[in-house]
Amino acid sequence: MGRNARKRISYVLPLANSAGGHRLGVNGLAVDPVDSILYSGGRDGVICAWDLHLDLKHRDSDDRDPFADSSAPHYKPPPTQFRQQAQAHTHWINDLVLAQNSQALVSASSDITVKVWRPAATDFQPPQTIGLHTDYVKRVASPGPHENWVASGGLDHKISLWDLNGAGQKLQIAVGDDENVAKGSVYALACSPSIVASGGPESIVRIWDSRTGKRITKFVGHTDNVRDVLITQDGDTILTASSDQTVKVWSMTAGRCMYTLTMHNDSVWSLFSDDPQLKVFYSADRSGIVAKSDVRNCPEMDEGISVAVLQEHEGVNKVVAAGDYVWTATSSSSINRWNDVETAAEIMLPDTYKMHRSSIATTRSRYPSPPASTPPTNGATPKIPFKALLRMSNTAPFPQLFSKDSDASTLYSVTSARKPAEVLVAPDHGVIIPCRDLPDFSIEGQNGLIKHHLLNDRRRVLTLDTAGEVILWDLLACIPLKSFGKRHLEDVVPEVNTRETVAHWCAVDTRIGSLTCVLEENYCFDAEMYADELQLPENIDFREDQRINLGKWVLRYLFANLVDEEIKRDSTFREKLLAGVASRANPPKSIQLPDNNINGWKDATSGPASGSTIRAPNGFHLPVTTPGLHIGQATPGIPPSSAGKGSHYNQLLTPTTEEGSQLEKTATQRSSTQDQPDYFSRSPATNGNGNGNGNKKENSSTEGSEENAPQSPAEDAQTQKKSKGLFGKKFGMSLNMKKFASNTEKPEAPKPAATDEKSEDSDSHSTKTDEKVIEDNFFGALQKIRQTYEEQTNLGAQKLDTQIAPSLPNETPVLKPPANTTILIQEDRPDSGGVADLFEGKVGSLGQQADLIEKCAPVWLADVLLRNQIPLKDIVKVSFILEPYQALLPSISSDGYPPLLPPPDKVVRNANTAQSNNRLNANRMLRARKILSYVAERIEPASSKEEEGGDLRPEEYLELYCQNQLIAPTMTLASIRAHVWRGGGDVVLYYKANGRKEIKHAPQAGLSPGLGSSGVSEGEGLE
Repeated sequence: MGRNARKRISYVLPLANSAGGHRLGVNGLAVDPVDSILYSGGRDGVICAWDLHLDLKHRDSDDRDPFADSSAPHYKPPPTQFRQQAQAHTHWINDLVLAQNSQALVSASSDITVKVWRPAATDFQPPQTIGLHTDYVKRVASPGPHENWVASGGLDHKISLWDLNGAGQKLQIAVGDDENVAKGSVYALACSPSIVASGGPESIVRIWDSRTGKRITKFVGHTDNVRDVLITQDGDTILTASSDQTVKVWSMTAGRCMYTLTMHNDSVWSLFSDDPQLKVFYSADRSGIVAKSDVRNCPEMDEGISVAVLQEHEGVNKVVAAGDYVWTATSSSSINRWNDVETAAEIMLPDTYKMHRSSIATTRSRYPSPPASTPPTNGATPKIPFKALLRMSNTAPFPQLFSKDSDASTLYSVTSARKPAEVLVAPDHGVIIPCRDLPDFSIEGQNGLIKHHLLNDRRRVLTLDTAGEVILWDLLACIPLKSFGKRHLEDVVPEVNTRETVAHWCAVDTRIGSLTCVLEENYCFDAEMYADELQLPENIDFREDQRINLGKWVLRYLFANLVDEEIKRDSTFREKLLAGVASRANPPKSIQLPDNNINGWKDATSGPASGSTIRAPNGFHLPVTTPGLHIGQATPGIPPSSAGKGSHYNQLLTPTTEEGSQLEKTATQRSSTQDQPDYFSRSPATNGNGNGNGNKKENSSTEGSEENAPQSPAEDAQTQKKSKGLFGKKFGMSLNMKKFASNTEKPEAPKPAATDEKSEDSDSHSTKTDEKVIEDNFFGALQKIRQTYEEQTNLGAQKLDTQIAPSLPNETPVLKPPANTTILIQEDRPDSGGVADLFEGKVGSLGQQADLIEKCAPVWLADVLLRNQIPLKDIVKVSFILEPYQALLPSISSDGYPPLLPPPDKVVRNANTAQSNNRLNANRMLRARKILSYVAERIEPASSKEEEGGDLRPEEYLELYCQNQLIAPTMTLASIRAHVWRGGGDVVLYYKANGRKEIKHAPQAGLSPGLGSSGVSEGEGLE
């Protein structure tokens, strides 16, 4: 796992109906005839196991249950029941195969993984990854029940052999390398213990040695994509199905195509056979036809019989058969079970036709005696309908239909029977009527989501499911809000959408039939919403215009159980640490030595001096602690460089006057130099990150959430961390940027506080004085916290205050996501071109899985959950021009005239930007009422504000317009730009009075102070 690999958090909202079964189409089927279990893999990433309750292993008539005869007139087989399921993948499952005597179920998925699931194991484990490709994995194949490996192939042009016991990759075959072609995607795969056969879009069938990976041969003959392949047990015959509507039979001995079977009239998608010599096989095509072909006792393969067993309503992705039944998988979430057809049965011929027998007489009777496997007869023997017969190939001698006219029938020889003749073929024979028109039983699936629309507030999503129902979801609470019934999704969107513009903070998809939200570090903390827009059951006292970070909010309560568990572990760790200190706090002042004569030590004159080290050569071991040198509370005169804690973090040390003054001065300088340029801006170092202590009540009521961020050397330390270059990371060096500061900030004596904070929050793995290696994961953040406790106890601390400070409810109101909400921790694999799953769990059980999460979760998640810190990021601002509507009110520019319509004598003065400041910029989340407050402060005299300010607020007597549309006071700049302005450049806003209050125009001279006069104090309240 690379250190620089990006990790992300995904959570899957649970659907209302939790019944077992697939929610999207099914791509893979595998049947275990011994235990009578059917396994299915779907596009929802789920593997399901089904109890069939059928006897699939006994084929002899003596072993059959006479009361369970499937051919009995009133026999009804038992229904299939759901057994269990596992959310094995986060993308489509494309193929399934049973291995190791049906004890291992291997799945291939578009999430680029190959996983093995052992549902019958005593120690039940979720599916485990045994292999990783670099693109979608399309097929997986097993060489046989007694081998311990499987083969997989996909769109990365690779075939890999994986050890089923976890030993990793045994062999990799680069499909296109030996021919120096760019193509080589694998859409068909089969293997035996000695060879591997693959096919793909190049229409070529390639054969590989499974031991060396060398190509043995290749077969060319198909004209379209090769979709499936089968190999006989001896490895001599290979069957391939293609989109060119044919099934070809290849001989390894002859090295060529032996037969081209044309029983299908559409793209052939799937092949299945449980016959070691492939004498009986099933083929399914895109039109839904499943054909059963029987070539037993036929010297020529095209002399066999092929029967259309069933007709599905759409293309068959996979067909499997066992016992007397056939199962089909389609793009529907349901799986159909069909009664099989006995190909050895008699054919039901029409009365007006007879079968041509001249070419068959010397080969095989078309009416063979029923073999031992034929079901016992109950009255009339079931016959194969004539119209269900399919012609095996263009050269097949059967079925050919002839008139009963004896003269006509004697005119044609065996040779001429293979040639097309209009008088011989029945005119209506082209209409195929399968034996089964309805399934014997249908394993019903569930409704999955297939389409979604993220609303403008980016907190709600509309979805459409396979039943046509439209549902509104809450991404924060992880619950459905409302169902709109069966309607068009596009018709519902205007009814529930709002004119809001919120930054992108999560990616939403429905590719596995459920609503999945993906959070990445680089954007999940970009979106905010105003707290007064919430509809909460509890009454929480929020600050005016307080904003809540959406990413931090949802993560806080998705991992609430984990946070609680870490708080418990932190408390236990501190208690044990203090207990160890207490055991050393009161050592004895002297030690009573044993009463033995050890070289006259009792003699004061001959004994060693008190300061010397006593060494006992006679085997007596003295106590470890030296008398008179007990450990007490130390004075931190010169703390070691590994202490990693400044005085502002150490709870035991009081900051000195120099330290305190320097901290205040730094904060003041930062705010004064960065807040002055415009009225609306603030220090970019704050950025709404919080300081890990929640929001303080003593802050101004007009402060936004960003103004609570700490302005302390801690920020400088984090800035240093971000500015570390290649040399800093490799050699542990960092540059103190204050050395290059302007002269306004006078450098003082070096502060241990900033250096100590750097050592704590650094992302370096180790320092010269540290013996512990800090891991680059969630556990690494815990290591730093615990290292802090150890350093404090080394300095003599008798009490340890917790360093875990999650966000409080007044900053992130309590959410209660459903306990069965799925949490995924994933890692981007740039070298693999996909995303690998590192962890999967449920919201309700994350506390019990804390150890796993600590090892795979990213550091940034620990910072958010345990310290309430989010990554620093520049504020996104919107530029705008503020003018009085039709010059009815004074301008906010310094000369009092509208800058775009100045008098002739004011043109030169207005060109000076220092004198005209009606072009402003502010945080994109700034509300319109803050802009009106800004206008009111500059167009009204101070006395008027003191007298009447308490009566009406500015948004009550001033109005803001854009594009001749009245702007709501709660509308943000981002929303104005996106939904009203709808263009580039600066947004032009006009303000006017609504007549509810008389505006007393300020004198021209009183407007000269301009924007920067109170930029610091006022700017804080306008963010």
